Amino acid sequence: MIHIKSKTAVLSIASLMGLMALTSSLPSFAYGWGWAHPRRAEVLGRDARLNAEINHDYGHLNGRYGQLRREDLAIRRQAQQDAYINGGYITGGQQRQLNREENRLQRQINWNY
Repeated sequence: MIHIKSKTAVLSIASLMGLMALTSSLPSFAYGWGWAHPRRAEVLGRDARLNAEINHDYGHLNGRYGQLRREDLAIRRQAQQDAYINGGYITGGQQRQLNREENRLQRQINWNY
């Protein structure tokens, strides 16, 4: 049995063990292939183009810039949440739903411009 005499040593060992337990429970996709999955990359790439278009058309959106930005952010967050739930990728059904939302946002941008 190991005898530890210092409170700081006990605390540092306990925090190290806690950190090890936390990192072992992280999803395996955190730094793996999931971030570049083709369906997710397509949705997020299109979202980035929509975001750039919203920023470019700032003065031509009839005062709806903030609303369109919030909708764009909601799409991005939904894609991230779906990917987190599924282990780093989005399903085909989730991709179709996100594409419908992106189509709707694109129509709003085009209509306001």
